[in-house]
Amino acid sequence: MRNSSFQKLFAVMLALGGAGFCSQAAAQGPQVVVKTGNPDGKLGALSRPPSANKVETETADDFFLNQTTVLTGATITGLLTNGATLANLKNVEVEIYHVFPLDSDQNRTPDVPSRLNSPSDHEIAFATRALNDGSLLARGVVLNDGFTVRNSVEDKINKKPANITHGEGAFTGQEVDITITFKTPIALGPGRYFLRPEVLLNNGDFLFLSAPKPIVPPGVAIPGDLQAWIRNANLSPDWLRIGTDIIGTDVPGTAAPTFNMTFTLSGITIPNAGAPGEPDCNGQTSAALNQQFGNHASAALALRFPSVQALAESFRNACHE
Repeated sequence: MRNSSFQKLFAVMLALGGAGFCSQAAAQGPQVVVKTGNPDGKLGALSRPPSANKVETETADDFFLNQTTVLTGATITGLLTNGATLANLKNVEVEIYHVFPLDSDQNRTPDVPSRLNSPSDHEIAFATRALNDGSLLARGVVLNDGFTVRNSVEDKINKKPANITHGEGAFTGQEVDITITFKTPIALGPGRYFLRPEVLLNNGDFLFLSAPKPIVPPGVAIPGDLQAWIRNANLSPDWLRIGTDIIGTDVPGTAAPTFNMTFTLSGITIPNAGAPGEPDCNGQTSAALNQQFGNHASAALALRFPSVQALAESFRNACHE
């Protein structure tokens, strides 16, 4: 049930929907808020939706927001396999997850070595965007026609105790950047999340490329940076750590490798927004938007929401996250 502060916020937003846009708000464009760096050539991890004769496989990596942020877009860097090109691109989907045990069944016995610091069982419902339902736009560019990764994880994603496979070997393909624009941006409160992109091709697959861990320039360090995780439909809702649980190590006493994935997130931060779950989150967020943008109509323009109503809904979701 919407609390009274949100009802007041929504009424104010609608009243201001036809107001003029202030030039200051329109000038506040999105900035890169997360950047893991450039591909390091160490790993490609499959990430694709289900299709004919192909099981869904999801690769996710964490990011951290130190204040409420409206995410407007992303880039993901990957390898197109088996001769695929960008002409074969059919769908791109982005999901965002909390960290386990949120949105998860804690009474179930996992089929993996650990769920500590993994993505949740289930995605954040309001944060899913996809090309095929019109909620995002995607544009690809070729970076390298012959990029090679030294190892890959695609099909051998097994429940314990058969989880360590050491990977599936080197792969060469077309390296691409896919730039994503969220047609309705995603408001998230401060905290740690996981980004999970999937790419559907009508020929070949998309391998999400690894980035250095720890992050190095041009990447920007993530506080408490976690490692990348993967699962397929046979393992779901559990996840495996790509490095620790799948690649592993053959040398006793040495640590398994860990991986980041190559992506950026762009958006606009909202200082002084209300804290998710707090009683006056909506009212405090309303005041913060007024302070930053002048009014809510100007905020909708600056934050790239299609309407004032969409802005209201997004922040309502963030406050109840």
